[in-house]
Amino acid sequence: MTTFDKREEGFEKKFVLDEEQKFKAEARRNRLLGLWAAERLGITGEAAAAYAKEVVAADFEEAGDGDVLRKVLRDFTARNVAIAEQTIRDKMNELTAIAVAQVKAGK
Repeated sequence: MTTFDKREEGFEKKFVLDEEQKFKAEARRNRLLGLWAAERLGITGEAAAAYAKEVVAADFEEAGDGDVLRKVLRDFTARNVAIAEQTIRDKMNELTAIAVAQVKAGK
């Protein structure tokens, strides 16, 4: 194996690791968002954990964050909880930073 091959293999392994961490961080962010939304919706206990799982599952509908945003916004609207879309987006951004840090720390 040449030095070039070794470097290429190293880059491939790093790419796989980075993508795995990105996936884990997005799932963690969505779970945290679900718990945050559940609290504002008056959902507690095991029902809050179940709701957070629903938010995580919503992310598999399409690429990007739009599906998660729409699900949470729809749920707020259904419960007559007034919240701006931008507030949810801001919370998603805040929770992304927290989730990335937690995944990198191995939590």
